[in-house]
Amino acid sequence: MTNSSNPQQKSELKHIVVVGGGFGGIELIKRLNKKPFRITLIDKNNYHTFQPLLYQVASGGLGADSIGYPFRLIFRGHKNFKFVMAEVHQIDSEGKTLTTSAGAINYDYLVIASGSTSNYFGNASIEENSMPLKSIPEALNLRSDILQKFEDASRITDIKEKKRLLTFVVVGGGPTGVETAGALAEFKKFVVPHDYPELNVSDVSVILIEASDRLLNGMSDNAGDKAKIYLKELGVDLKLSAMVKGFDGQSITLENEAPIETKTMVWSAGVQGQIVEGLSDTSVQRSRYQTDEYLRVKGVKDVFAIGDVAKVDSEVYPKGHPMVAPVAVQQAGLLAKNLLKISAAKSELIPFVYKDKGSMATVGRNKAVVDLSFWKFGGFFAWLIWMFLHLMLLVGFRNRVVVFIDWMWSYFSYERALRLIVRKYEQD
Repeated sequence: MTNSSNPQQKSELKHIVVVGGGFGGIELIKRLNKKPFRITLIDKNNYHTFQPLLYQVASGGLGADSIGYPFRLIFRGHKNFKFVMAEVHQIDSEGKTLTTSAGAINYDYLVIASGSTSNYFGNASIEENSMPLKSIPEALNLRSDILQKFEDASRITDIKEKKRLLTFVVVGGGPTGVETAGALAEFKKFVVPHDYPELNVSDVSVILIEASDRLLNGMSDNAGDKAKIYLKELGVDLKLSAMVKGFDGQSITLENEAPIETKTMVWSAGVQGQIVEGLSDTSVQRSRYQTDEYLRVKGVKDVFAIGDVAKVDSEVYPKGHPMVAPVAVQQAGLLAKNLLKISAAKSELIPFVYKDKGSMATVGRNKAVVDLSFWKFGGFFAWLIWMFLHLMLLVGFRNRVVVFIDWMWSYFSYERALRLIVRKYEQD
């Protein structure tokens, strides 16, 4: 972290405060490096999380440090940059001040890139008892929970309780749900027979529940159909058009279906923006900040929103853009240009137009689906493309090397070496 050598010159620079170090936040800061601004990044963690691979940490395929990268290392050498590890409590848009756990922080321009969190749709029993998968600590909790369930099942004789321990349910048929279910099914297939010879593999169940009648909504029918085929080949029990009503930690209640006895339910059925208190209700719609086409939060001066937490005016996406990394990265690039124009008092701002370059999801070894505008396909080639792009998108050369080595070791040895219960997880 490098500061300007001239304090007076530094104080004259406009101060941009970025809340959240996700894909959008770090892209914006990179784009504004060596530009005439002071930049402060605020995040409750001191690292960036590569969320697309959280499910692999949860299933023991990767270590947590493989998908996390320190902000101070990312922005080492950036002039006029400061990182503050803190939680943001409130925005005072009139005084242009943030109230944080580290004290008050003033800004000239505020960029909210706080990302998203799990949405439980007001269901208290699901929120209290299910396992979310939106952060590294949550992925580590899930990994410990899964391994503890196998250890417990290996020593008990009660058949009903053993079955409950060995039934793993994933709710939500989007990319995260599909990938998590596939990883659990591979754990059952490749790890359980060798590590837990006292268990009967047929007693282990992986169930994926989706409220709609297809998987991977938001991707093509071809992708959804192929994902369904791949998951069935892995032995995943699919329950489509099934609505979860509640979960008490022992049994999942379904609408119009028999309950499912389980102690582990992974929740990936919904996300919502992480809103910071302080702005008026008119600025927020369905847990996302309403912005104009220039990413300015409506009704507030000098406050912008990008990524999952932003709902941008768009005829093409009336309900908001998809909550995916490419949207956040493109918005960050656009906002960097507009902030330079605003600081120079130029009026011709550039509106945001999302360029969808495609989407993809993996469904286990040698299987993935890819949707491009000109080609929709699945299988081994799609899996190779998925691996390559995710390797390139990882922050840090060291992380790319470690993940590549772990993937190659797992592919040729059928081993998932990171099966450590480092800290015992207990549901609150």
